[in-house]
Amino acid sequence: MAEEKAKGPQAADMPDWSAYRGVMIVVEQRAGVAKNVSWQLLGEGRKLADKLDTDLIALVLGHDIYGLAEEAVYYGADRVYYCDAPELQDYRTRPYSRVCLQTIEDVKPEIVLFGATATGRDLAGAIATHLPTGLTADCTILDVEPHPSRLLLASRPAFSEKMLATILCKQYRPQMATARSGVFEALPRDTARQGKIIAVPNQMSEDEIAAQVLNFIEATETLNLEEAEIIVAGGRGLGGPEPFKLLQELADALGGVVGASRAAVDAGWIGHEHQVGQTGYTVRPKLYFAVGISGAVQHLVGMQNSDVIVAINRDANAPIFKVANYGIAGDLFQIIPAITEAVRQKRVQGSAAAVEPVVAVEAVEGRK
Repeated sequence: MAEEKAKGPQAADMPDWSAYRGVMIVVEQRAGVAKNVSWQLLGEGRKLADKLDTDLIALVLGHDIYGLAEEAVYYGADRVYYCDAPELQDYRTRPYSRVCLQTIEDVKPEIVLFGATATGRDLAGAIATHLPTGLTADCTILDVEPHPSRLLLASRPAFSEKMLATILCKQYRPQMATARSGVFEALPRDTARQGKIIAVPNQMSEDEIAAQVLNFIEATETLNLEEAEIIVAGGRGLGGPEPFKLLQELADALGGVVGASRAAVDAGWIGHEHQVGQTGYTVRPKLYFAVGISGAVQHLVGMQNSDVIVAINRDANAPIFKVANYGIAGDLFQIIPAITEAVRQKRVQGSAAAVEPVVAVEAVEGRK
């Protein structure tokens, strides 16, 4: 009886949203290739949909993208709505948002999730404005309350990243959020999965769209931390910008990229595009070196889901060692060159084939 009294007022205060059911993931693609964050969100969306006992829905927009609709089923979707039109070849806010708005109004999902990319943020903001509904940006944790509230619990860093705020949207549907790449894990691709694939009509002709894409120039030297399989990151313990050259040498030997903590970026030792953490990028590489990084919570949030973490720090009591698979307490100016040389030797011995991340771990194990 006490439980009924506790739930009664909450249920009474909630509008009737029974017509809204399902968790929808808007799949982002470019040139027919889906962003990793889309499959990651389908993996997390599967958990949310199962908790709510409802369908996981995907929405795919573009041109010649039926194959992506099938892929969405393989990655966990029960239903896939897709709009294939020449006008959707390249992302533009108006035609994309028009299709999304119409599909959301027709399908009535209770939750809609986007990747927190430049495109995802733009599209989600435009849709939330027109519906109208709330939008929680850059989430790092997603959960749901069960029936009767079925509320999305969207958590994101707040108050200078010192705590997480969980944001609710009680008075409007659908509940919407964007989520960072690398935070959630995609389900294994299962080609045996079956799902419904449903075509939806395009909403705008080319002469109704003011903006035109004349050309798209791919950046050839842009750092992509979010999709890197190997990251060698440095922090305050490096003492200045020069030691990042040592990290770059190790990253080059491994075929990886260089990352950094917020402290190193704030000090001006390396650019913000290298920053890993709550105000930087959230990453999920196969191998992550944390060099001279103490292990502040703000940094751990951005890299703790790495497959293998190797910590190198002079302070044997640094918090980073608590999350590391392998740890070395010592002088990074001796350890990093030794590991780099060991990796180079392995590469020579193993011919021109790419060195697997485990090679670096073996080099570390010999010096623990």
